[in-house]
Amino acid sequence: MTITIRPEQPADSAAIFDLTRLAFATAAHSAGTEQFIVGALRDSGRLSLSLVAEEGGRLLGHVAFSPVTLSPAAPGWFGVGPVSVLPEHQGCGIGSRLMRHGLEELRRRGAAGCVLVGEPAFYGCFGFVQAAPLLLPEVPPQYFQALAFQGPLPAASVAFDPAFFATA
Repeated sequence: MTITIRPEQPADSAAIFDLTRLAFATAAHSAGTEQFIVGALRDSGRLSLSLVAEEGGRLLGHVAFSPVTLSPAAPGWFGVGPVSVLPEHQGCGIGSRLMRHGLEELRRRGAAGCVLVGEPAFYGCFGFVQAAPLLLPEVPPQYFQALAFQGPLPAASVAFDPAFFATA
C-alpha cells in the first residue's frame, strides 16, 4: 500500500465529508456530526491545516487542525480533530501517519501546542498528556489532552471553535 499524505485540495471536500461520516458511523463516542464540523471549519476559514491520506486517487483518511482560544490568552494553540479513516482501513496506521505529519507541520509553523479530546492510549504515543492545567469544561479530564511544542502547558480554559457544535 503506497499512501501519500498531502494538503486538502478544493475538490476533496465531498470525499472528506463522506469518509468522515463513514469513519464515525459506528464509533461509540460519536455524535454523528464530525463531517459537519469539518465543513463548518472550512466554511468559516478556521480550518488551519487539513491533510488527507490518499492511495491511487482514493482518500482513505483525513485530519483537521483549527485554532483554539485560551483564556487567559495564550497564542498559537490548535485543536486536533476530527481524525477520520475509512472503516476498512482503520488499524493500519493511516491515522497515526496523518497525526505525525500534522503535528510536524504545526511545529514547523511555530505553533505553541495542540489540544484534543480523545483516547489517552492512542494519543499518548504522539506525546499528548492529560491537559491539566489546561481545562475544557464538561469534558472528563482524562480525555482532554495536550501537547506543548514550546514551554510548559499554560493554566487556562480552552474553547474550541463554534464549528464544533455544527449539526448539519
